[in-house]
Amino acid sequence: MTPAALLGQMAQAARQRYDNDKRWAAACGLPAETLSRLRTRDSCDLRTLNSLASAVGYSIVATPSAAGDANTFFGRPQEEALLDLCASGSTDPAVWRSRGDGFLMGGLAIVLASVRGFDRRRHLELGEELHPGVSQPEVFALWLRRCPLRPARFLPMLTRWRKIEA
Repeated sequence: MTPAALLGQMAQAARQRYDNDKRWAAACGLPAETLSRLRTRDSCDLRTLNSLASAVGYSIVATPSAAGDANTFFGRPQEEALLDLCASGSTDPAVWRSRGDGFLMGGLAIVLASVRGFDRRRHLELGEELHPGVSQPEVFALWLRRCPLRPARFLPMLTRWRKIEA
């Protein structure tokens, strides 16, 4: 992801807090020109980006590249364990963390937030706790590309699984 894409994610919060880029940059001790240049660059200093993020209440988070990687083995037993978890209705972050990495589990919680019968608010909060930022469209799109689960297949299975468990 480029600095411009990250700044784009933070833009609304920056406008609400500082009104314009000049004030946002000044709050970070940066010249306004630096912020302007970052919108066209492919890279930047991490301290600069972190300062801009912190000033608007964001955090820069690294995601393990293996999370949801196609080379990671994911078979029927793992899928059934996730079906059990989802059907249980649990939103305990410790339980969810014990079943998989934060990126995979956070995205799955976000998927459940859109399903009838699941508590939207609690699943959105769970997703964000497991992997901060996963509910952002760009991050969730990455989750969809990397995830070994396909919601179009998993959700109908979950519906049947919940009926069996009931």
